[in-house]
This record gives sequence, structure tokens and C-alpha cells, in this order.
Amino acid sequence: MDRLPDQLQPGLRLVFVGTAASERSAATGHYYAHPGNRLWPTLHATGLTPRLYRPEEFPALLALGIGFTDLCKHGAGMDHVALKAGVDIAGFAEKIRRYQPRTVAFTSKKAASLFYGRPTSAIGLGQQPEQEDFPTTFVLASPSGAASGAWTLQPWQQLAAHVVGTN
Repeated sequence: MDRLPDQLQPGLRLVFVGTAASERSAATGHYYAHPGNRLWPTLHATGLTPRLYRPEEFPALLALGIGFTDLCKHGAGMDHVALKAGVDIAGFAEKIRRYQPRTVAFTSKKAASLFYGRPTSAIGLGQQPEQEDFPTTFVLASPSGAASGAWTLQPWQQLAAHVVGTN
């Protein structure tokens, strides 16, 4: 059973990709549900959403062209625990090919490192080199409160400039 259902449809302008649901998100069924998570205020502050949304409103973002998924659909909690349930990179790539969003944004270097098969230390923040048959991709500083020491708004601003500029 998936901890959080994919929030995807064809032609989205942006899909956020996490590693796995947090314990709070798995319990509530809402993406980025922990009160200390910066995702929701950051979406509004960067202009990706017209107002501040709450985690339980995540389905409404489909109308704005924004979707959500995770690489690990069966685990929950901190990465070192959740990822024991396994990741499905091929399944994720197939979803992206099927739904064809314009932009993909990994919400942590860890998620990007799993996708690219490289250590997190080899992953840079911001827009990534283009890949054939894959949308424009960004790696963002994790909005998780647990990663607050590595927080920077800059790649989120870069993403927003790209997404808003391509509408």
C-alpha cells in the first residue's frame, strides 16, 4: 500500500518528488504535513502558489498545475528508516514519461541522488543538466525541519523563476 497516493495528471507544469512520506504525512495522508516543514510557506513566498496552502489542501494544487510523488511509496519516516522499504526509480521514471510534466523538482539532494545513482555530495542544488526524454529538473534544498542546517531559498527561487517564466 502506498503511504501517500501520487498526485499526478498529464501535462502538469511542475511535479515535486520526495524520497518518502514523513511519519506525519503518512499518518495524515497529506504531503509535507509536519508543521516544521517549509514547503507550503516557500511555495507561496516564491510565487509558485497565489496564497499559502495547508498540507491538507494538496489536491487543490493540481488545478495550479502542481503535482506530488515520492520515490519510496511504501516506507515512511526519516530516510534511513523509510528507504528500507525500497525505492522504485524505474517506476518513477515511467510515471514521468506517462504524465509528461514540464518540470520535475526533487525536494532534497537525497531524492536526487537516488534517482541519479550518485552520492548526495555529488549533487548540486538548482537546475540540473538536461537529460534526453526527461523534463527540466531541479534539485531543491530540503524543506524538512530535520534538514534546517542546509536550508537555502535560492534554488526554490530559481525553480519559481523557471516555472513562472514558462507559463
